[in-house]
Amino acid sequence: MKKWKCIICGYIHEGEEPPEMCPICKAPASKFILLKEEEAENSPGKVNKTSGKPKASTDPSDKEKIKALEMEIKEVRRKKIRLFRMVDFMLDQMLKHHLHPVSVHFPNGVLPVAVLFFVAALIFNMDSLATAGFYNIVVVLVALPLVIFAGFVEWTKKYNSAMTMFFKIKIIAAFVTFLACLVSLVWFMKDPGVLHSCYAWLFILINAGMLGAAGVAGFLGGKLVFKD
Repeated sequence: MKKWKCIICGYIHEGEEPPEMCPICKAPASKFILLKEEEAENSPGKVNKTSGKPKASTDPSDKEKIKALEMEIKEVRRKKIRLFRMVDFMLDQMLKHHLHPVSVHFPNGVLPVAVLFFVAALIFNMDSLATAGFYNIVVVLVALPLVIFAGFVEWTKKYNSAMTMFFKIKIIAAFVTFLACLVSLVWFMKDPGVLHSCYAWLFILINAGMLGAAGVAGFLGGKLVFKD
């Protein structure tokens, strides 16, 4: 049985033909390359053992083309000035040491706490809980630029800036999270008593949307990591 690898996310498919679409990153069949026998045995990741419907075969020479392209990229990098080489090295280290999945745990862990504080402040009419929620939102907003930048580096370097529906949704979710967090922070700074006003539920809704968007981004990130 042949094994095909998605060059975008690394998903492994087993069958006579590549799948019509990658179940992980939604890349088309043209983004799959045929693995050689020894490569297939050593390839990590989840394997789909369903052969699926016949489809136009991907040229096995794609593997060589990718290697040639990588060599050209490395050659260009060698010719860069020292500063750019240092920056490129730092970005490679960010990717190597998984800065994005590590950094994203900080805002994702604090976000639910912030929303819970705001909800509790609304229910129990306690300003101290609202203040606690505000400071948690500050922590999230401070952490988000690093998370987004690390995610951008990983997307460009590891996934070749693939603009499939999968990545579009993930990018939109990250943008909504950041925007909702910024709106919540600025609103509370301008009106600390917002949870006592007629706009209290709108404020809570914005924070709930922020939490939901962060959950979507985290779920999609998990699919990339675990290929599940």
